[in-house]
Amino acid sequence: MIQRTILEQIKKTLFTGKTILLYGPRQSGKTTLLEMLSNEIQDKVLILDCDEPDIRKELTDVTSSQLKQRIGNVKVVMIDEAQRVKNIGITLKLIHDKIKDVQLIATGSSSLELTGEINEPLTGRKYEFLLLPLSTQEIIGYTNVTTEKRLLKQRLLFGMYPGVINEPGEERKILNNLSGSYLYKDIFSFQDIRKPEIIESLLEALALQIGSEVSYTELANFLGIDQITVRRYIDLLEKSFVLFRLRSFSRNARNEIKKSRKIYFYDNGIRNALLSNFSDIDLRTDKGALWENFIVSERYKLLNNHQIDSNSYFWRTTQQQEIDYIEERDGVLSAFEFKWNAQAKKKVSLTFMKAYPNAITAMINTSSYLDFITE
Repeated sequence: MIQRTILEQIKKTLFTGKTILLYGPRQSGKTTLLEMLSNEIQDKVLILDCDEPDIRKELTDVTSSQLKQRIGNVKVVMIDEAQRVKNIGITLKLIHDKIKDVQLIATGSSSLELTGEINEPLTGRKYEFLLLPLSTQEIIGYTNVTTEKRLLKQRLLFGMYPGVINEPGEERKILNNLSGSYLYKDIFSFQDIRKPEIIESLLEALALQIGSEVSYTELANFLGIDQITVRRYIDLLEKSFVLFRLRSFSRNARNEIKKSRKIYFYDNGIRNALLSNFSDIDLRTDKGALWENFIVSERYKLLNNHQIDSNSYFWRTTQQQEIDYIEERDGVLSAFEFKWNAQAKKKVSLTFMKAYPNAITAMINTSSYLDFITE
């Protein structure tokens, strides 16, 4: 079984008086992680699966006395797929406040309803963690560096979802099932979406623009909707852990682009499935974009899994000078350029270096990428 890095971070917070919330996209391994955690805990554990109708009923509009009777003398309560329970925030608060000696852990496949319902009830009472698809670092811990280098092109095409990694040969089937509305059906369950087909068209449009600046105006015109709706839908897709946004970096120069966004998918396989394109990487015209999405998403996983505080950006000027990726950590700027071809030469923008002379710069290609995403 592939060990998940975030598990060690969660274990550090056990029995510290806080409820633990574990978010993540569907099929990212949350239930498996709960099982792994349960096996390591010495005390009695109660796992409540909210996919079961009777479990949902037990946790809906329940009193603290009823909860105490249901929980009994166990020391750890795990509530899986908690977003399926109406008013789950109140139930979690009751367990936290009224059953003091119990460690409560809840998972949710989407932050949409969970975040909306629990932020107020659990203010100051919770630790939050995000479980994303498998990272390169995690897979190397299961295989080895040589194997992952050999499988790089496959990772660029099929991504890193646990099902994809664990069932070789079934990648397309798994991804086609995931990339349908299943991955983001919480949006339709919890939000008023009058034209669901617009979400799918928006995803396809965004899939074609990874690594490029996104224009809300152009997307609105293309989809025949207004900019407010475009922004709302992108926000919902981000909260469903399908994609994430990267802000533009600006501190000094007047010609720096200040309010633009780039959008990346958490997983290359989902992106390719949305476009129904799994053709060989060497034959593709978008391999540079796939490489950039892979590296940025893997870096995001690394920072998330190790709970590293860092601000991430891209940089561009009105003259089209650019830096693919910038990190700001403890006041230190690091600028990175991504290049698929290890032999190609690409210099960091002189304009950027003059504006930020103390920034650390590096080139990330197929020869150097592992250090960047597994440090």
